[in-house]
Amino acid sequence: MRMWPALDVGPEPDPPDLFQAALVDYSVAAVDDNTPGRWRLFFHDSDERDRARQGLAPDFPQLTFSAVDVPDEDWAARSQASLRAVRIGAIVVAPPWDVPAPDPSMTLVTILPSMGFGTGHHATTRLCLSALQRLDLHKRSALDVGTGSGVLAIAASLLGAAPVVAIDDDPDAIQSARENLAANSSARVDISVVDLRHASLPTFDLVMANLTGGLLIQTASRLYDLTAPGGHLILSGFMTHEQEDVLASFKRGRESFVEDTQSGSRRVSSTNDSFKRGRESFVEDTQSGSRRVSSTNDSFKRGRESFVEDTQSGSR
Repeated sequence: MRMWPALDVGPEPDPPDLFQAALVDYSVAAVDDNTPGRWRLFFHDSDERDRARQGLAPDFPQLTFSAVDVPDEDWAARSQASLRAVRIGAIVVAPPWDVPAPDPSMTLVTILPSMGFGTGHHATTRLCLSALQRLDLHKRSALDVGTGSGVLAIAASLLGAAPVVAIDDDPDAIQSARENLAANSSARVDISVVDLRHASLPTFDLVMANLTGGLLIQTASRLYDLTAPGGHLILSGFMTHEQEDVLASFKRGRESFVEDTQSGSRRVSSTNDSFKRGRESFVEDTQSGSRRVSSTNDSFKRGRESFVEDTQSGSR
């Protein structure tokens, strides 16, 4: 019987969002959080498990990380079957077995959970879905880079964006995205296996990139080139220690709009009518503890964030 390398993490991460966000830097096959007081992280190989242990332990000293090998007893199916619908603003992301009753005020995205790709439960995915709802997407073109499950592209289409293109250089991700697109019959998305660095693509009104800090830095110029004048970038997935370099790669002297979502309350500071017109950026931060909210070009100073940058007036 195959043995799966895993990490037992205890006590249960609290709050969970920051820990979940940290996992994006590692190839986690699945997460079992059904045991009170413990999370179990599954990996495809022991080398990745060891890398995750070495990387996570210093950032979360309050947690213990124990390496275990788990017999393959259909744990992936069982752990995924426990997933339930999650609501982000007016969007509900749901597995097929937990689709809520129809609600005309809500946008439903049905996602088939798989071992490697997002379901909408991940903090960075939720931040991107929240940011999408702050934009007028009607008949605006959109590109989802590193689409994974396709959840962001599908949501953008259902919110009115057209045309929508989703790309990933991982064929398994593209297969997952196509299966999810089939589960959302009203969505229209062109899904392709594409290497962003070499592909010939047009510009888009909206470019979404929920990647890692390193990839965002490497592809910053390319992502800018793909964003049409007056368009927006939604960027997510970078860690605290990466944020200065990531934001330096994208910051081009624009004004900023910052929103704090701790405990459901919001503190907003901006320089010109927030998100409604030219040359702004949007930051949403889910890190726990005290927050500082500022504006202008020094507004990106906290943990794992997502932000939208507006390239209005043609200058980028």
